[in-house]
Amino acid sequence: MAAAEPPPPPTPTPVAPTALPESGPVGNPIFARIRIANPSDVPHLHKLMYQLAVFERLAHMFSATESSLSSTLFNSPPFQSVTVFLLEVSPTPFTDAPAGAHPPITHVVVNLDLPIADPETQEFGSGGDAVVAGFVLFFPNYSTFLAKPGFYIEDLFVRDCYRRKGFGKILLSAVAAQAVKMGYGRVEWCVLDWNVNAIKFYEEMGAEVLREWRICRLTGDALQAYGK
Repeated sequence: MAAAEPPPPPTPTPVAPTALPESGPVGNPIFARIRIANPSDVPHLHKLMYQLAVFERLAHMFSATESSLSSTLFNSPPFQSVTVFLLEVSPTPFTDAPAGAHPPITHVVVNLDLPIADPETQEFGSGGDAVVAGFVLFFPNYSTFLAKPGFYIEDLFVRDCYRRKGFGKILLSAVAAQAVKMGYGRVEWCVLDWNVNAIKFYEEMGAEVLREWRICRLTGDALQAYGK
């Protein structure tokens, strides 16, 4: 059944800086912000998506190119179709406005016991001291049971050296907060059954893992057969 088009979204409003609960001595703050990705971010997004495919042991299925991402990701206003939140981090406070027309979704300061050694600073540098550390890609769906639109998260990824420091929670929380702001009914996503750390993390975030459901997918030749 075709889903009803969700109502036009409000313009995202910047959120006041917040800080995560400290888990150790303060001494190595890292400044983070989430912003809406724009076409200039495609090279970083492509590298992140490939790293995600490698992590999920599915690199053999990865066929996205920078060109195909550029032509498909930015054809609609944010929240009406595919939207990408980009996570940027910096050892110093952000003083510049993010690239693109949209203000940051949120700013966060995370206090760490030790500084982060990022071996890919050059590849993921995004201006000044800032680097791209992760992303979440999502789009609207619709629940006939709730009679409300929602968000479906296709991918959430944090680069290896930034994991287990609260950044995944920041990304997921940003999507959930946007859904609440827009009056949406739910946020949902899939997780690989072997990724027990992710399953535990999602359950701790309050998500219910629906173990009785299975993914059904038409793609490749099986899908193209319907066009003949």
